[in-house]
Amino acid sequence: MRVDRAIIGITGRLEVTGDVPDELRGKPLLLAANHIGNLDALVLIAACRTRRLAPRFLATGGLFDTPVLGGVLRRCRHVRADRGKSTASEAMDRVVAALTSDHHPVLVYPEGRITLEPDMWPERGKTGAARMALASGATVVPISQWGAHEAMCYGMVRVESAADLRILLTSWLRAVRRRPRLRVHFGPPVDLADLSADRVGDAARARDRIMRAITDGLTPLREAELGAPHHQDPTRPATDKPSPWRP
Repeated sequence: MRVDRAIIGITGRLEVTGDVPDELRGKPLLLAANHIGNLDALVLIAACRTRRLAPRFLATGGLFDTPVLGGVLRRCRHVRADRGKSTASEAMDRVVAALTSDHHPVLVYPEGRITLEPDMWPERGKTGAARMALASGATVVPISQWGAHEAMCYGMVRVESAADLRILLTSWLRAVRRRPRLRVHFGPPVDLADLSADRVGDAARARDRIMRAITDGLTPLREAELGAPHHQDPTRPATDKPSPWRP
């Protein structure tokens, strides 16, 4: 977290609003954030630090297999999720176990990937985070963020060469000169009390509430950019599906 603080300190201007209620600290807590760029995790860790939180991330399995970084992730007890493999379902069990084992919250991206929505609003999202919350009884706190997409370009899905890495680092160095605003908002807990992990359709209902809460917090952060973002990233692909949550 100290290294992260230094990186974000030179990258941009971190602005954090909202908080996690004191009565929720020390209890199972799932932080659900929108996903807008490659530097999201570092921005969110820095934001959580200002709120006296040390979250564990649900991260793609490939990161755990990389030199150095993989060891750091394992030692910090982040949670592995192997996408597209038979072991993918084990991620939910790992998160539920992590949520109930100690007082450190788990941070997840309900969308499952960096948004490819045309104007960077949250995508519909998957039900995985909702299922984790319902199965564990954890309280969901929505986190909305804007600005991290300006700190590093999308680049490519996988970094497979020095040239790929150079593209990402070059975009980050440009951001260091510009120092973009990195805005993060902690919203009020999402009410899921009337929903059950065992009732058909409740996971989708919980997903919808979580995604709407994230979007509600995001709207004022990007009030001047409700349409297309001012910062355009030519490397980011986009789908033709508009977000069902956009205002």
